Amino acid sequence: MTVTEAREVGSPRRRKEDARLITGRTMWTENVVLPGLLHLAIVRSPVAHAKITRVDTSAALREPGVIAAFSGWDVADVQGGLPCAWPVTEDMMHPNHPPIAVDEVRHVGEAVAVIVARSRAEALDALAAVEVDYESLPVVLDMEAALADDSTLVHSDKGSNRSYTWVFDSAEAGTGGAVDTALDGAEVIIKRRYRQQRLIPAFMEPRSVVVDPTADQYTIWSATQIPHILRLMMALVTGTPEHKVRVIAPDVGGGFGGKLQVTPEELITFLAAKRLGKPVKYTESRSDSLVSAHHGRDMIQDLELAARRDGTVLGLRVKLLANMGAYLGLVGPGVPILGAFMYNSIYKFPAYRFECTGVFTNTTFTDAYRGAGRPEATYAIERIMDELAVEVGLDPIEVRRRNWINHDEFPFTTVAGMTYDSGDYEAATARALELLGYDELRREQAARRESGDPVQLGIGVSTYTEMCGLAPSRVLGSLRYGAGGWESASIRMLPTGKVEVVTGTSPHGQGHETAWSQIVADQLGVAFDDIEVLHGDTRTSYKGLDTYGSRSLAVGGIALYNACQKVIDKAKPIAAYMLECDPADLEFTGGRFRVRGNPDGGRSLADCALAVFAAHDLPDGIEPTLDADAVYDPVNFSFPHGTHLCAVEVDTETGRVSIRSYVAVDDIGRVINPLIVEGQVHGGVAQGIAQALFEEAVYDDDGNLLSGTFVDYTLPSAADLTDIVTDRTESPAPDHPLGTKGVGEAGTIASTPAVVNAVVNALRPFGVNDVQMPCTPERVWQAIQASRSES
Repeated sequence: MTVTEAREVGSPRRRKEDARLITGRTMWTENVVLPGLLHLAIVRSPVAHAKITRVDTSAALREPGVIAAFSGWDVADVQGGLPCAWPVTEDMMHPNHPPIAVDEVRHVGEAVAVIVARSRAEALDALAAVEVDYESLPVVLDMEAALADDSTLVHSDKGSNRSYTWVFDSAEAGTGGAVDTALDGAEVIIKRRYRQQRLIPAFMEPRSVVVDPTADQYTIWSATQIPHILRLMMALVTGTPEHKVRVIAPDVGGGFGGKLQVTPEELITFLAAKRLGKPVKYTESRSDSLVSAHHGRDMIQDLELAARRDGTVLGLRVKLLANMGAYLGLVGPGVPILGAFMYNSIYKFPAYRFECTGVFTNTTFTDAYRGAGRPEATYAIERIMDELAVEVGLDPIEVRRRNWINHDEFPFTTVAGMTYDSGDYEAATARALELLGYDELRREQAARRESGDPVQLGIGVSTYTEMCGLAPSRVLGSLRYGAGGWESASIRMLPTGKVEVVTGTSPHGQGHETAWSQIVADQLGVAFDDIEVLHGDTRTSYKGLDTYGSRSLAVGGIALYNACQKVIDKAKPIAAYMLECDPADLEFTGGRFRVRGNPDGGRSLADCALAVFAAHDLPDGIEPTLDADAVYDPVNFSFPHGTHLCAVEVDTETGRVSIRSYVAVDDIGRVINPLIVEGQVHGGVAQGIAQALFEEAVYDDDGNLLSGTFVDYTLPSAADLTDIVTDRTESPAPDHPLGTKGVGEAGTIASTPAVVNAVVNALRPFGVNDVQMPCTPERVWQAIQASRSES
C-alpha cells in the first residue's frame, strides 16, 4: 500500500491509551510492588552552599522500621558521578556531580543522606533523626556576578564559574557575512536585553524509581523519558555490565523534558538496592520535585539587530548567559546551543553571530524543558522583530513579510547553516490573520486608544519555525553530542495475521500506540485494533534512543514505515509462490497481494504469516519469517512552522492581563492523527502562556527556593486560559515518504512571544517596550508607572 492509499492516516482516532489512563488501570512506577520491597527517603540540604562537617545517622538507625542509613561519605568511593552527555566544547568545565554530596553542598535540595526503611512513612519519619552540621559558605545566584573575577566559586577547585563559551559566526562558518560590517552599515540598530526566567517542568506524575537486584541482574522501573539511555548510563556510571541491566518505563505521566535525565535519585536507589540486596523504591514528593528535579530556561539574552530604514534586516548578534545551576545535567550544556540555529528564525539575515556562556550558580541544575533552546530563541527574535516594526513604523506582520523566506525559495539554507526543507509562511500567516479578525481588532485597538479606555487591547504576533526530530547522527556528532539521532522499529507478524510493533521511542503522553497503529494499519492493510505497540522495556525493545525533541514521529515513525516495507518485501515471494506467479507480477494493496490486472483472489498478508509459521511449503531459500527490523537516521532535521496570534486586554489601572483570543495555525507536514495534534498544540500553547504570564522559579538572596510549592509556583488552570482556535497548512517534509514533521513542542515555542508581544503592544501608548516575564499584574502595573515617571 502506498501513502496515497491511506485509510487510517489522517483520521482523528481516539487514543488507544486513554481508556486505561483515565480509568486508573495503569502501571505507574509508584504502583510497582515486589516481595520484600524497601522504601527510600532522602535528607536534603536546607542551605545553598556549605561544607558538610558532620553527618550522624546513628539515631536514625534506631528508628522503627529503618533498615539502613548512609551518607555521601559512606559511599564516596562507589557512588560515581552523574553523567553529562553533551560536552559542547573541548575545554568545557565539567565538575563531578555526586548523587549524594560528600564534602560540600552547592544548592538547596541536594541529597546529603539516605534512609531505607520497611515503609515509606517510616523512612520519612526517620529523616528528622539524621544530624547534619554545615559550615556556611557564600552563595552566588546572579550569572553576571558569578563571572566577576572576585566572585564566590560554586566549585572552589575549578577556579571559575564559567563552564564553557560556544560561538557560531556566519562569517567564519562561510554561511553569511560579518555582523560587525552589518552593524556598521545599518540605518537602524535595535539593542535589547531579554530575561528567560527559570521554569520548573511540573509534570503530572512525580519521579519514581524501583530497583530490583535479582541474582546478578538489575531491573529498574523508572518514570523516565529515556529507558534506553538510562540503561546505558547506569551501566557506565555503576560499572555494571549493560546486559545485566534492564530498564522499564511503564506508564509515565508526562515529562516535558523534566524526565530526560539520569537523576541522582535513580543512582541512589540503585546503590541502596545493591548494598542491601533487596528491592528498593523511591518516589518523590511534589516539594522534593520542585526543589531538586532539574529546572529549565534561565538565560539572559542580549541582542543587536541591524536593519535598513525600510525594515529589511541586515544582521543579528546574540550573546547569551545560560545558567547551568550548580552542576551540568545530562544534556544541559547543549540546550542553549540548540537555539543557536533558530535565532535567525524564518528571516533572511545576511549576517549572524551567536555566543553562549554557560555559568555555574548555587541553584538547582538546569536542563531540557519543552522546546529546549528553541522557545528561548523564538521569544528573543520575535520580540525584537516587533521592536524593529515600531522603530521603522511598520505593522508587525509587514516587517515579517519583508524578511521571511518565501514559499518558492525552499529548500533554503539559512545564515546559521540549516537547510529548511519546506514551508509556506505566507499561507499560515494569511489563515491566522483571517481566523483572528486581525484588521477588525486593529480598528478596535485604535478606538480604545483614542478614547483613553483604561482597558487597552494588545495584539501579539509570533511567526516561528523550529528544528526538531533530533538528528541526523553526523550533525549531532559535529556538535559533540554524546549519542546519535537514529531510531529503531520492529514488526512482528503473528501467525493469525495480527501485528506486534516494537518501537525504540518511549511515550509519556504523546499517543504513540495510536499513531503507530495507524501507520502500520495503512501500510500492511491490518485492522487498527489488530495491532499492539510495545515500548519502554529494554528487554522487549532492546534498541532505541527514546522520546524528546519532537523526534518520535519524524524519526521513529519513519523507521516504522521502513520496517513495514521490509515485511511486504519478505511476504511477496511467498505470496507469488502460493499464487504460482512471478513476484514482479504482484501488487500489494489493502493487505492483499494480487496479480496485476486481476483484482479478484490473491493472498492476504495473514495468509503469508500463517504459511511461514507452518513452513510446510515455502520456496527454496526463503527464511520462514516475515518479521522485520529497521533503523532510520534522517538526512536532515524536521522544520515545522506556523503563525500564532494573540489578543489580550490589559487593565492599565490594575495591571491584570486577560487573553481575549488566541489563534494557532501550524504547518507540521502531513498529519497522522488530527486529534493528537490538537492535543499537542493545546498543551504546548498552555505551557507557553504559562511562561508568559504565570510561572517563575524564584530564589531569595540565600539561595532558598521561594516557589517550592504550587501555592507559590503558579500554574495556570483552565479558567486562566481561553479557547484556542487552531488550524493547519500542509508543507510535507520532502526527505521521507510519510512527509511528517514534529509537533510536540510547536505550541510552546510559538505562544510565549505571541502573548508577551500582545501585552507590550497594549502598553505602547504608555511608552512601555518590555515587561519581564512572567507578565504578572504587579509587573505590568510597575512598567506603566515607571514609564510615566520617566516621561
